[in-house]
Amino acid sequence: MSAEQAGQAGEGPAAAGPAAAGDVSPPADRVDVPALARALAAVPLERHWLDRTSWVDVGRGWLPGAGELFQRVRDATQWRAGAMWRYEKYVVPPRLSAWYDAGRPPPVPELTAAHAALRRRYGIEFDGYGMSYYRDGADSVAVHRDKELRWLDDTVIAILTLGARRPWTVKPVRLAPGRRILNDPSDATGLLDLAPGPGDLLVLGGRAQADWLHGVPRVAGHVGGRISVQWRWTSRTGRPLQGAGYAAARHFGR
Repeated sequence: MSAEQAGQAGEGPAAAGPAAAGDVSPPADRVDVPALARALAAVPLERHWLDRTSWVDVGRGWLPGAGELFQRVRDATQWRAGAMWRYEKYVVPPRLSAWYDAGRPPPVPELTAAHAALRRRYGIEFDGYGMSYYRDGADSVAVHRDKELRWLDDTVIAILTLGARRPWTVKPVRLAPGRRILNDPSDATGLLDLAPGPGDLLVLGGRAQADWLHGVPRVAGHVGGRISVQWRWTSRTGRPLQGAGYAAARHFGR
């Protein structure tokens, strides 16, 4: 793991919300989880419509103490490098990951409060916490849809950022003229960069997983570490997606 300094981890201006009172979290044993959950659930979010059926809610500085919290989550989480079978060889993704099942305590109580706040605000049950650690600008994830959910007509995907601000893009699913590759990295048509910073919350909903791609591109030069905490839900309505998910093995055609 990289050893970003505290100042680098908390880069980015504070915004309206709980973090406006300061960026120092109380000690873990003093966190009032129910009170923090109620406060977070009441923070206003700004909804942006990506199209008629897809939206993203944005909460800048939604979770307080994000700079110090980044370090605690980074050091307390059992990160995995993982490996996926891609075209006759194992490939290690350029980031670390972790998973916490529903009911298993996350590494810090603030995430328990965040989980409860999201359940209260959206009135849904998430299956657990997915976590990704982008150690520096070379770590990334290509634009994709969360196809493992299978039912993509009505979903809610919440993403909380801890650590450095860096690009986080969304763009519509489309085939560029004359191309056969859906995720063509050279096609920036409709591309939006939501650039979340420390403590920012992004929530994608509606048909955003069916009709939009999202990703974390590489960044040239020095950039501090970023941790992404993700919660996912699907209504399991509509027609389920067919075909292999992102983590499935890929082979050359024969």
